[in-house]
Amino acid sequence: MTKLMGLITFLIIFIHSESYGSINLEENQKPNIVWITIEDTSPQFLGCYGNDDANTPNIDKLAREGVKFTNAFSTGSVCSPSRTAIITGVKTYKTGTGHHRSKFSIPDFIVGFPLFMKQLGYYTTNNSKTDYNIGNEREFINLTWDESSNNAGWWNRRKGQPFFSVFNFMDSHQSRTMTETYSWYSENVLSNLSDEEKIADSEFDMPPFYYDSPDMRRQFARIYNSLRLTDNKIGELLDQLEKDNLIDSTIIIFYSDHGEGMPRGKTNGIDYGYRVPFIIWFPEMYSNLSPWGTGGIVTEELIDFTDLAPTMISIAGGNAPEYMDGRSFLGKNRVEGDEYLILSSDRSDNGVDITRSVTDGRYMYSRVFMSFMNEARIIRYMEIGEIKNIMWHDYNMGNLNPLQSSLFEPRYAEYLYDTKHDQWETINLIEDRNHFDILIKMREILENEILSSKDIMFIPEYELNNISTFGNAYEYRLNNENYPIDKIYKAIKLSGFRGENILLEQVDLLKCENKFVRYWALIGLRSQPSEYLTSHLNSLRKYLEDEYEPNVIVAAAILNEISQNKEAEKILRNFISSSDNNLALTAINFVLYSKKKELFIDSIIGKYGDSNSDYKVKAGCLDVLGVLGLIPNTPDFRD
Repeated sequence: MTKLMGLITFLIIFIHSESYGSINLEENQKPNIVWITIEDTSPQFLGCYGNDDANTPNIDKLAREGVKFTNAFSTGSVCSPSRTAIITGVKTYKTGTGHHRSKFSIPDFIVGFPLFMKQLGYYTTNNSKTDYNIGNEREFINLTWDESSNNAGWWNRRKGQPFFSVFNFMDSHQSRTMTETYSWYSENVLSNLSDEEKIADSEFDMPPFYYDSPDMRRQFARIYNSLRLTDNKIGELLDQLEKDNLIDSTIIIFYSDHGEGMPRGKTNGIDYGYRVPFIIWFPEMYSNLSPWGTGGIVTEELIDFTDLAPTMISIAGGNAPEYMDGRSFLGKNRVEGDEYLILSSDRSDNGVDITRSVTDGRYMYSRVFMSFMNEARIIRYMEIGEIKNIMWHDYNMGNLNPLQSSLFEPRYAEYLYDTKHDQWETINLIEDRNHFDILIKMREILENEILSSKDIMFIPEYELNNISTFGNAYEYRLNNENYPIDKIYKAIKLSGFRGENILLEQVDLLKCENKFVRYWALIGLRSQPSEYLTSHLNSLRKYLEDEYEPNVIVAAAILNEISQNKEAEKILRNFISSSDNNLALTAINFVLYSKKKELFIDSIIGKYGDSNSDYKVKAGCLDVLGVLGLIPNTPDFRD
């Protein structure tokens, strides 16, 4: 049945292909396009973006001869949601795919953009990462690419056929820079570099939010060395283009899938998590496609990953479908950009979170809706990294200054950073009166986007999973009876803030008949100080019997935290053991940020041993045990 549906989808799109552009254009008029994508990298660590310590000659050459973007942003801060936005051209808070590796359904009419390029005569290849974070991914991949494998490239095309070829380089991935052991890194990264290519532990500046110690420097040098290895491999690919006599007819686009993989970057909704290096190199033959010119040009134009799909379709000679959120920023169909971008960060691995951000390139405003969680995050894939263990040790020993310590403490509900004068985001300007107008404007932009887009990520993942069994979140959100976002937002907009007046509003919203309103009222209450909550115990107890299970979990987590409520403790134990992995993960994450973790050791151990638990649940269990010191946080204890 799925193969039949895929064929029907393909035929419908093919029949209507004139909507996207003629497939009869002369193929030799069309540019070849190569994407070079790397992993987990912020522009601050590349030579062409001003880092004199970095050693990235091939990337720097592309920038020196091409166009360098200083305001390019991933739509998310972890890989698979970012790749959903790249391949579809649609924001993940519309498709419901913001949670890392959630695999939820999307509508059949939303397809991988290279399919349109295939219809326009292109040979499309992907080498080789997909990780598109959607249901029926194999069928989706087969429709999208002529070839997707470790051996894919332009070399198998028809003679003279234009090609679109993607090459993904993993060598700067978080696994290389922090989560694998140092011995693994030495064997797989350092041993592949000459002595001249390596950077010493003392040969770079440390970002100020990391403690500058010999141990931290030894770990942090991994970023620079991993990027040098990445750069070497990029050089080999460029050499292959030269050998095949294709460099003069190929547009080269280089970028990272999101910001830096080190703690505070990846998974966090701030500039360090979103901003990416982005360079386009144009051959002289196609220099007319650049609105900025070529040859070492620097543009401050705002782009995000949803712009890539319509731009590639446009270069190929077509028109993007209306459902895409992005714009074409190259060629004759260029559309001028907006003054602001809206970005989003949701669950990464076992680390549940929701943050929304607005940027104009200089200022980054981030709205944190679950502020009881810290910025360093407790996520298994990060906890096993030696650098994270060093950071925890330094925090517990009192070695860190207030900025460095803040990564391990509850967050504020809002952040505003001036990245022009504060690239490392060290000064929160939320209470700075000189920036009040900017704050108000960005708040307004974000609120309008949440409401107009009907941001579906504000419902529990448990609900997204249920929806995916009979439909998809993209279409579900458009029905006001299903998802009355105007009503729900009354609770959402309070969540993360602290204060007695806000708490009273949240308690009042608990009376609402809509389950999602009650959910966000309860989530908001979890961020409130315990002393504000103690006088409302009776009001909260009734929600231990709420008809909606996610609400029961949140109410139990609050009551367990602020009182000796045995019923709440029992409820959390039961949900940790639930056969529904989404409900279990919700309960485990509340325990993870609780001061009473030790009450649930037996339940956590039992759930970890449950063969039906998925990797997110097992990772959360290991994190609870790791924070309690019951297991070492090492790569041996990953899921």
